[in-house]
Amino acid sequence: MMNLSRWKIAAAVLSVIFGVLFALPNALPQSAREALPAFMPKNTLNLGLDLQGGSHLLLEVDTQALRKERLVNLVEDVRTNLREKNIPFSDLREVNGSVSVLITDPAQMNAAVNLLRTNVGAPLAGVAGSRDVTVENAGSGRIQISFVAEAMRAEASKAVDQSIEILRRRIDELGTREPTIVRQGVDRIVVQAPGESDPERLKNVIGKTAKLTFQMVDDSVSPEEAAAGRIPPGSELLPADDGFSTGYLVKKRALVTGEMLTDAQQAFDPQTGQAVVSFRFDGTGARRFGDATAQNLGKRFAIVLDGKVISAPVIQSAITGGSGQISGSFTAESANDLAVLLRAGALPAPLNVEQQQTVGAELGADAVKAGLISTVVGFVAILIFMILAYGFLFGGISVIALAINGLLIVAIMSLTQATLTLPGIAGHILTLAVAVDANVLIYERMRDELRGGRSVISAMDAGFGRAMTTIIDANVTTILAALIMFQFGAGPVKGFAWTLSIGVITSVFTAVLITQVLLALWFRAARPKTLPIV
Repeated sequence: MMNLSRWKIAAAVLSVIFGVLFALPNALPQSAREALPAFMPKNTLNLGLDLQGGSHLLLEVDTQALRKERLVNLVEDVRTNLREKNIPFSDLREVNGSVSVLITDPAQMNAAVNLLRTNVGAPLAGVAGSRDVTVENAGSGRIQISFVAEAMRAEASKAVDQSIEILRRRIDELGTREPTIVRQGVDRIVVQAPGESDPERLKNVIGKTAKLTFQMVDDSVSPEEAAAGRIPPGSELLPADDGFSTGYLVKKRALVTGEMLTDAQQAFDPQTGQAVVSFRFDGTGARRFGDATAQNLGKRFAIVLDGKVISAPVIQSAITGGSGQISGSFTAESANDLAVLLRAGALPAPLNVEQQQTVGAELGADAVKAGLISTVVGFVAILIFMILAYGFLFGGISVIALAINGLLIVAIMSLTQATLTLPGIAGHILTLAVAVDANVLIYERMRDELRGGRSVISAMDAGFGRAMTTIIDANVTTILAALIMFQFGAGPVKGFAWTLSIGVITSVFTAVLITQVLLALWFRAARPKTLPIV
């Protein structure tokens, strides 16, 4: 093993170059990093919430609101299907989480049941020919439509997954670096936004459902009559966000929804100079919007955001271009925030803030300082031990390998932009302690071989060759434990596991390969008769 091949020397040199290049930006100020050539890496360590400061939110997805919305849509689906087939009905309402409707013509009961079984609800995923609702003849002329329990559970789980992705897009648009957004339990989401010191702004952006719909205004009843309770079936009274105190009576069925938007940008109205939000639909949305405006010339349609009417313009002509603008009492900042929300997409269900914490930048700086001090103290303690145990030569070589190990950990974490947390620093310190274990095993094996009468070069070869089994066994079990913690842990546990996993890999590489290369170079130059560790 002391007869080194070229690939080992090349691997050792390249690893040092890699470590220096990717760790260097962490030692440079911002101005110096920006002045680096384009081919040079510029990423620095991504500090977590506990080191950088920021906001921590624990959110709960309101799955009950999601179910209620589905019930409202189901009622409208039943109403639309029965009217289209001219099946007489009455008393269409929600009852205990289900929808009930009375078919007034007994002769059409079977036709109504078959129609609703075919057309209402949605196909049930994974089950061919089935739907996510059950339609049953409840007797006395009534039909009951209920959601399948498995379908609602899947819908709730899907809502949490969708919420995580939408939150990530929204926070990324704010410029927050490397937010941590993870699921906790069945219906909760943990959001950590390092560097975002204003949790209220964060809540305003990520907590809005941002559900945008375009609905026709129902002019069959005056706003005053609607406010007094005279609301026609299929319509609803929504509050206004434009100063119109009595609100608007609108059709429940949406013409177009925000899910069909492809873009939204903050802009200014060329005529009034006021801030607006310009938007563009996809092909399906553009076609529906064009058809709806062409069929309702002279009527008003309402632009509804989160249950409030932003504006209700009169349709002067068919809008066939698939684009338009939303006007209201916007400032440039509020229009930009709304555009961010619309681009990211609407949340499938409201989010309730269960817990809120703010970590100050000063506290994070103290944690970084404490972590650096701990690392330096640990490194110095290991240096003293190795030199006392194995002398300046062998102990010094192991310390050099340990320093390169630390350099590689910083370089890899900077390259991958993995988040470094305070527990991650603890994992780094533990890695330093574990890293020299491989050197101890190798050196002790050399001592045993020399005591057994082996030659110097034979003892050195045996030290690396026969200790490898023990080294690999010890580190494989460590990395398996780290992977388990990473898979099933959350937050600080994951940070610790990630740093430990990187450290285990780099420590084996440096403790074996780097140490072997340095000792081989020393052996070729000195040709010793014995080893200074005996």
